[in-house]
Amino acid sequence: MQSPETPAGKVPPQHAPLEQFPVVDGQLQVGGQPLSRLADRVGRTPFYAYGRHQLTARVQALRAALPAGIELHYAMKANPMPVLVAHMAGLVDGIDVASGGELQVALDAGADPREISFAGPGKSEPELRQALAAGILINIESFREVDLLARLSEGTGYAARVAVRVNPDFELKSSGMKMGGGPKQFGVDAEQVPQLLQLIAAAGLGFEGFHLFAGSQNLKPDAIIEAQQKSFELALRLAESAPAPVRVLNLGGGFGIPYFPGEQRLDLAPIAANLAALQARAAQEMPGARLVIELGRYLVGEAGVYVCRVVDRKVSRGQVYLVTDGGLHHHLAASGNFGQVIRKNYPVAIGNRMGGEPEPGVSVVGPLCTPLDLLGERMALPHAEPGDLVVVFQSGAYGVSASPQNFLSHPPAAEVLV
Repeated sequence: MQSPETPAGKVPPQHAPLEQFPVVDGQLQVGGQPLSRLADRVGRTPFYAYGRHQLTARVQALRAALPAGIELHYAMKANPMPVLVAHMAGLVDGIDVASGGELQVALDAGADPREISFAGPGKSEPELRQALAAGILINIESFREVDLLARLSEGTGYAARVAVRVNPDFELKSSGMKMGGGPKQFGVDAEQVPQLLQLIAAAGLGFEGFHLFAGSQNLKPDAIIEAQQKSFELALRLAESAPAPVRVLNLGGGFGIPYFPGEQRLDLAPIAANLAALQARAAQEMPGARLVIELGRYLVGEAGVYVCRVVDRKVSRGQVYLVTDGGLHHHLAASGNFGQVIRKNYPVAIGNRMGGEPEPGVSVVGPLCTPLDLLGERMALPHAEPGDLVVVFQSGAYGVSASPQNFLSHPPAAEVLV
């Protein structure tokens, strides 16, 4: 299909091939079931479905690509669905949480408290008390947290395990969301960390290492490699002021997945080679330190689909609209209202009519009274009628928990792990 923005004679950019979910007899298969049958099993639409096989396969493929000994942590803010977290806890080496609520989910899921870390710029006193009692690693992000933890540790008798989240003096280039570099609410500015380390030692807190997270959703290996190298060098310098040897160095993540037309999958080979080199250096320059990669969307994003049902087919002045029972209140990111500067289409399909002859210029919208309620704009999709099932791919991360589900008081989306 030629979009209005595509010059004549040029092929418009396409979405990366999506082959994680098979198609049998024209129906998308999720969890080994035809989509229409899964919808009947769920009992209603809209819903998110996450594939156990796809989750497991992604972790296995990543472990096979990366050097042995690189630890893999799941950042559960990407998808905190309890049964999914329980599944991931059995696959990865650790879980990163960003609130007391997420911590409780991780503990209930069976994650080893010794391998749970807690990051976030506004940890409350009750959350820190909860973290101390659980015995997890707390990533300190301010001088206030040192004082609080010292007082809470003395009052409760619980030993405080801490790492320092560093706001580096560089940014992750080409990152979809920059989490470090320049003024940031995240972490402690690198130049202030030596002073913070002195206070940690004076307070008697158990220092274990550093956490650096420069940015997220990056599809350029060179940018990720540069950030990892700079993070390692910064950690080496800061370790000179540490009150104890570094036991864990969390290099963050940033691994992206292809969402939009023209994007290509991340090439892991050069990243793995760089991690192997850093691992060898760490053995000599930071002996005893474990290297950690912390990933969220890369582990779960491609393992999920959002499914809604067509309730009406409308033609307005020649423009076809498929009106569905889902929308931005369930999937804010797909609507383009979760950080996109210029709206682009997520990959969308008619899940029970896969492979059908495409009909150009079809827009998929939801039931909300706002023009922002848009899941697909002027796409080439098979002819669909009321009752058909619309699928939004790449929906395993930042879906339900990142969307305003109470907006206009429509029913919430269901979630299933199959």
